[in-house]
Parts: sequence; C-alpha cells; structure tokens
Amino acid sequence: MTSLNDPRTLFPKVNPPNQLQEHPGLDVEMTPTADIGLETYKGNDRLKGRKALITGGDSGIGAAVAIAYAREGADVAISYLPEEEPDAERVIKAIEDAGQQALALPGDLQELAQCEKIVEETVKAFGGLDILVNNASRQIWFESLAELPDEEFDATMKSNVYSAFRVTKAALPHLEPGSAIIFTSSVESYQPSPPVMHYSMTKAAMNNLSKGLAQELTPKGIRVNAVAPGPIWTPLQPSHGQPEETLTNFDDMAPLGRAGQPVELAGAYVFLASDEASYVMGETLAVTGGMITP
Repeated sequence: MTSLNDPRTLFPKVNPPNQLQEHPGLDVEMTPTADIGLETYKGNDRLKGRKALITGGDSGIGAAVAIAYAREGADVAISYLPEEEPDAERVIKAIEDAGQQALALPGDLQELAQCEKIVEETVKAFGGLDILVNNASRQIWFESLAELPDEEFDATMKSNVYSAFRVTKAALPHLEPGSAIIFTSSVESYQPSPPVMHYSMTKAAMNNLSKGLAQELTPKGIRVNAVAPGPIWTPLQPSHGQPEETLTNFDDMAPLGRAGQPVELAGAYVFLASDEASYVMGETLAVTGGMITP
C-alpha cells in the first residue's frame, strides 16, 4: 500500500511568537528558524553542470533554491546585502558541501553597478551563466498609503523591480539556448494587502515582466517563467514585513491551515530551471497553500 503524506502536517505549523528584527532580517535569528532544505532537500542531478545566479540567495526562498540547485548539480552564486552575511555563510557552506562551486556576492542591488557586477563576477567564476533567479525583494509594511514615505516606495521599487530588470539585462548577453530565467512573484500580485500594497505592485510588475520577456526570448530558446509564493516563513515577515498581529496568525492565511516553508518552493524552481520544463514558457507557477490565483 502506498504511503501518503498529508500536506497539512508534512511540515509543522510555524506558530510564530511575537518577534521583531531590523530590516532585512536574518534566518538564523527567527523563531522558529525556517526550513531551507539543509536537512530535507535531496537532489537527483537534474541540473548537473549548470551555472546559476540567485539574487537574495542568502535566506528564505532564495536560500532554499540555492541549496536545491547545488544538490541537483549546479554551481551557484548568491547575491545578498552585506548585513545578511551570517545567513549567506550558511548557504555557501551548503553549496560547497554538495560538491559544487559557490560564489558569495554581497552588495546592494539598488545600485546599477552592483547589478552588473554580480553577473560579471558569476560569469568570470563559473565560465558562464545559464540560470538566473530574480528573487531579491524588500517588504516593509505601513498602516496606510498616506503614511508610506516616498523614500520607502523608491527603495522598494529599486530593490525589487529595478534590480530584476538590471540584472536580467546584464545577463542576457551570456544566456544561450537552453538557459532559464525565473522571477519570484507573489500571491500578493493577485491579492494585494493594503499594508504592503507597494510591495504587491512590484510583484505584479515582476510577473508581467516575466510574461513579456518570455514572448521575446522563447523564439531564441531561452525560457522565462515565474513562481508566485503564498505565505512562506522567511525573514521578510518578522523584519517589518507584516504587522505583528498578522505575524502571530501567519499560519491562518492559507487554506491548507499552515504557512509554507522555503524548501517547499525549491521543487518549483528546480522544475522551471530543468529540461523537464522544456515546453513551459511565460508561466506563473503558484505555490500558495491553496490561495487561489487567476
């Protein structure tokens, strides 16, 4: 008889206590810590010989994708803010422990020069680039639109939208047929929450950019897709990404009855980067715990 795993209990509920970190927050300081796949993701050489660059690869979803890619046989570069070094060191070690080449790329992607630099450094270190994951994101909540400072709106746009555009533009000359670009969108792009509507806007933009770019690059043999996570337990949440009263009820957002763990996203990104998705272009793969998207 086949043994089935109930998705409601396959991972425990987060049940987060009241907690607050300064932005951008750290995985290693969360309670509980997130499951990024260190003990739970097993690879199968589905990306053997590939060369990947993941923005925001130090923690949360980006970290889970980085570890999964390495265990699937890819060399992996991660970009992250310098303040996130404790998380990045853990991910770099996991990549190297998988027997793959790792590259740490600290810096602020709000700056054009850094966006171009991480591509150049990845190509130099690995001898090429064939998987780009635009995942870096900024999310800080405000009570209302009237209280949202222009400076925060600008920082969110630059961190999320500008960086995705600039890194992708810099990567394009290096991508050959068979390469893959993946954007991290969000269920927020379809169901925007008022406290983070500026963040939601950026996720809708990334979703749209993914679909538009897919139309340009599919005839060239380069696949472009997006993943839309639902409520996933990452450092975005306790570092001013959610109101505290929302944070303590984080498990209640999804119909599944619990928040998701970053490792539960890894398979979606592996699939979209692999040849198994050879006929998948311009798609947004929703991983939302039952929250419906169009």
